Amino acid sequence: MTSPLQRHHDDQHPAGVLVVVAVPAEAEAVLRGLGHGAAPHAVPGGELRRSLLSTGAPVDVLAGGVGPAAVAAATAAALATFPYRLVVSAGIAGGFAPQAPVGSVVVATELVAADLGAESPEGFLDVEQLGFGRTRYTPPAAAVALAAGDLRAAAVIAPGPGATARPLLTVATGPVLTVSTVTGSAERAAELADRHPGAVAEAMEGHGVAEAAARFGLPALEIRAVSNPVGPRDRSAWRIGEALAALELAFQVLPLPAVLEALPRD
Repeated sequence: MTSPLQRHHDDQHPAGVLVVVAVPAEAEAVLRGLGHGAAPHAVPGGELRRSLLSTGAPVDVLAGGVGPAAVAAATAAALATFPYRLVVSAGIAGGFAPQAPVGSVVVATELVAADLGAESPEGFLDVEQLGFGRTRYTPPAAAVALAAGDLRAAAVIAPGPGATARPLLTVATGPVLTVSTVTGSAERAAELADRHPGAVAEAMEGHGVAEAAARFGLPALEIRAVSNPVGPRDRSAWRIGEALAALELAFQVLPLPAVLEALPRD
């Protein structure tokens, strides 16, 4: 049954984008990047903030909680309340060196459940090998290419004689791993990198967001700003402020209208 909020949304705006982060600080960074007024809207168990693209399509930003279970539940609640065409998992992450240094932005080519499975004498068995569910989701290639291309193209003119343009962001693409326990040792980092060649980052929510999106027949992207290297836990090496600034900038230049246009239509 369609709710009054659902009907109002359908009448006023086309289906848009749901951006799901873990915590309010990430939501505020995304909203600053979008640069529009954000109206609150209730969803079961919480509240999202709505901004509008130039096309009139909404971009809803939801702080869904930490970890795949919490964020999957929050994402599903929002998707059951309003119509969307795309879901984006966003926030900060740990980056795998050297491809994703601190302060860089990563765009996922796969959203991977990296520690969902079982240990065995032969090594780790993921959930697909066990015959229970899906380990990875692949975003539409055109959407990944558009997002990464525009982020890489963002530049600022350096002042002074012979001024040249320099990139605003360092951008990497590759698998982003979803873990329930953040890596805290060099051994664990090496194990994950070996098991998932080309991985650029680890975070705690992407696969949960994608799992919920898939239940509603929607594609999911993941865009992360790197706050720390994946490896030994060292809080003095965290650069959360720098990562949030990069996340804000990413959503300032992200071509969401073009990404929506590139999605396959029903």
